[in-house]
Amino acid sequence: MDFNILIVDDEVEMCLSLAELFESRGYRAQYATGTVDAGAVLERESFDLILLDIRMPDGNGVDFLNTLKTREKPTSVIMISAFASVENVVKAMKYGAVNFYSKPIDMPALLEEISLISSGKNSASDIGEGLSAILTRTPGLEEIFNLIEKAAPTDVPVIITGESGTGKELAANSIHNCSSRKDSPFIKLNCAAIPEALMESELFGHERGAFTDARERRKGKFEQASGGTIFFDEIGELNSGTQAKLLRVLQEKEFERLGGSEIISTNVRVLAATNKNLREMVKRGSFREDLYYRLSVITLELPPLRERSDDVPVLTDYFLKFFNKRYNKRIEGVDEKTRRLFSSHDWPGNIRELKNCLERAVIFCEGKSIGLSDLPKQYSEAVLERTLNETVLVEATDNLTRELIQDALDRSGGQKKIAADFLNIHRKTLYNKMKKLGMN
Repeated sequence: MDFNILIVDDEVEMCLSLAELFESRGYRAQYATGTVDAGAVLERESFDLILLDIRMPDGNGVDFLNTLKTREKPTSVIMISAFASVENVVKAMKYGAVNFYSKPIDMPALLEEISLISSGKNSASDIGEGLSAILTRTPGLEEIFNLIEKAAPTDVPVIITGESGTGKELAANSIHNCSSRKDSPFIKLNCAAIPEALMESELFGHERGAFTDARERRKGKFEQASGGTIFFDEIGELNSGTQAKLLRVLQEKEFERLGGSEIISTNVRVLAATNKNLREMVKRGSFREDLYYRLSVITLELPPLRERSDDVPVLTDYFLKFFNKRYNKRIEGVDEKTRRLFSSHDWPGNIRELKNCLERAVIFCEGKSIGLSDLPKQYSEAVLERTLNETVLVEATDNLTRELIQDALDRSGGQKKIAADFLNIHRKTLYNKMKKLGMN
C-alpha cells in the first residue's frame, strides 16, 4: 500500500512500536523524535499522514501543526498526547488536525481512522467536508475558535448560525468533542427532514401500540443522547407545538414516551443550528421567545465563504488532495483561469458548493490540472457571461469616448491642442486615445 505515515514523538520506543504496527498493516512508516527533525524529514519527502505528539523537547506539536498549514501540499494530521486539555484539543482542531487521541492510544480506533483516511473515505471527523471549514487564513475566525474553546467545557446550550454549507455541524461536533461528554453519544436531528406528525415520537420515543404502526417500544433522540449531546439542525423549522414540548423538557429535564406514563429523566446538552434569523422569527411570533433565550446562552455566527476569500485557495488544495485519494487521481492543481474564477465566485452554497464542484472536476479531469471544461456547466457559463458583459461595457465606453473626442474636435475646428483643452486632458493623452480608437 502506497500510504506513507510520519510519526513525530520524543519517545523512541513509542515510535518504533507504532512504526512496526503500521508496517504490519501494509503502510509505510518513518519517525522523527522532535519538531526540528520532523521539519527536515518533510523537506525531503511527502507524507499522507502525520501522527504528531504535543510535548517534545525542541518545540510544541500544536505550534508545529500550525506551521504545516502554510505548506504547498497540506498533510492530514492526527494529534496524540497524554495532555489532552480542552485548550490543546481546540487549538489542534483550529489548525486543521483530523482528530486528537489521548495516551494511552485507543489503537483499534486509530487504526480504523487511518484505514478510512488511506482509502479516501470520510473519517469520524468527516475530513472530506468537516475540518476543512477550520482550515483558514481569515483572522476574524479567531473569535469563533475562542468561543468554541470557552463554550466546550460547559453544559450551556449553544446556537450556531450561518448560511447552508458554512460548517455549522462541524462547529457542533467540535464543541461536543472538546467537552466532558465527548465519550458519550452525539445525536443529530435534522428538524427539516422529520414530518410534523412524527416529530414527537422522534424526540421522545413511543410505547408499543402508541399509534397504528408502533409495533414495539422505541427510544427517542433524548434517550439515545443520554449523558451526551443532542444537536438540532435547522431548529427554525420546528412548529410551535414541538417548540413548546422542547422547552418543557429543557426546563424540567424530564419527559414521557408517546403513549406512555413513565417519567424519564434526561441529562443531555443541547446544541442547535439554523440558517434562519431566529431573532426576526421571534419578532414575527413564529419562534418562541422563551425557547430562543433558553437555547442562545452562547451564539456562534459562521461567516459565508464569500467573506473568507483568502480561504478559497486553501480549501481548493485541501479538497483536491482529498478527492485525488478517493478517486485514485494525481491532479496537481487548477489552472490560472479556474483559480481566478474560484476567487471571483461568491459561492452561495459555501464550502459544500466548493467541495461538490471540485469532486465533479476531479472525476472528469483527464489532465494534470483542472480547467474550466472540467467544472459543472454553470461555472463555465458564468465565465462566458462575465466576459460578454465586460466586452459590452468596453465597447460602450469606447463609443462614448469616441463621441466626446469627435465633439471636441468639431468645436475646435480640428485643432487637437484646443480639443484637448476642451476635454481637460493633456494633448499627448488625446493623441493616445485617438490612436487606440482608430481616429488618427
